[in-house]
Amino acid sequence: MKILLVEDSRAVAMVMGARLASLGNEVVLAENGQIAVDKFKESAPDLVLMDIEMPVMDGFEATNLIRQFEAETSSWTPIIFLTASNTHENLITAIEAGGDDFLAKNWPETILQAKMKAMTRINTLRQRLAANLEQLTETNRNLADTQNQLLQSQTMASVGQLAAGVAHEINNPIGFVNSNLGSLQGQVEGLFQVIAAYEAADAALAAHPELQARISAAKKAADLDFLREDIVPLMHDSRAGLARVAKIVSNLKDFSKVDNADWQFVKLEAGLDSALGVVASEINAKADIKKEYAGLPDVECMPAQINQVFAKLLLNATQAITGRGNITLRSGFDDKEAWIEIEDTGKGIPPENLKRIFDPFFTTLPIGQGTGMGLSVAYSIVRGHHGRIDVNSVVGQGSIFRVTLPLRRPSAT
Repeated sequence: MKILLVEDSRAVAMVMGARLASLGNEVVLAENGQIAVDKFKESAPDLVLMDIEMPVMDGFEATNLIRQFEAETSSWTPIIFLTASNTHENLITAIEAGGDDFLAKNWPETILQAKMKAMTRINTLRQRLAANLEQLTETNRNLADTQNQLLQSQTMASVGQLAAGVAHEINNPIGFVNSNLGSLQGQVEGLFQVIAAYEAADAALAAHPELQARISAAKKAADLDFLREDIVPLMHDSRAGLARVAKIVSNLKDFSKVDNADWQFVKLEAGLDSALGVVASEINAKADIKKEYAGLPDVECMPAQINQVFAKLLLNATQAITGRGNITLRSGFDDKEAWIEIEDTGKGIPPENLKRIFDPFFTTLPIGQGTGMGLSVAYSIVRGHHGRIDVNSVVGQGSIFRVTLPLRRPSAT
């Protein structure tokens, strides 16, 4: 047991220190209250033996400072006052000052040994309690993570089913309209060929001025020359627009489809592109995208969940940008891990907020604009994949979020 012995008399301190050491204890000496407070913070003793009357700072004031420090760190250490008199008044004063017991300096060796045995038992129980508390805290954290993952899995399953239904309903009319546009384009081109053939007979119509005038009026009313220039590109643009709608539907399906709910080997960069496609409308309004991909090997993960992490980090980067900025997407890997980086040129994260950004319900957005759960869920998902999220941010310059995942999940090796 580590004991902090606070005693201004060097002779008494040496004698008591030797007695305590002979009982198997590690002894740290302090000659006044101020030094005792400093050594308490440095050495984290299991027990404090505190003299009362000392220069610079007495034992009562030192005990009060130690108790204040413990209140901030949620800890507790037994403090026994050393006194020359074992009266009831001294005991009451010791307890009121924040002490737990008192020990007369002139008590025999057997009393000292008994006190040390009692303190050893208390210290053992305290260590067990601390271990149990740590285990309970970790269990609660794991339960919270599991709950988040279960909730997220259910949400993603619902989103996946919705996306599959929406995709089915949209793909049918898209295919129908696209097919009709293709047929219509061919038919229009055929009509223009027929019109061109009729125009070859314009010279023969000179003998029929009334008919020629009617035909010229019809061409002018229809603006035939403009139709020739505009209608074919218009058909091409319409089909290109349908292709974009089909791509959006495909991105949505890839982002959250139900059949990706299990562990699979996937390309993280393709998943990042899929997430980028889903949130592109918000990003394009505020940022230009730059890609620096390294060509990652396949990574074992739950694609739908990891895609959601990417989407959240992309939206987070977009929200951090004031005006217009840049978002850079990078990737890299080694023989054990692969990583994706999302860097923005936004306002950055203040140091006091940086350590809290993954806490549930923490948000710097105005009320009604954020729940504070996005990054917390992302953190839980990555942790559930045995990975990590690292953040580097400079206020006024921007932030870099790096998602690192093992190439293979540990349980599978």
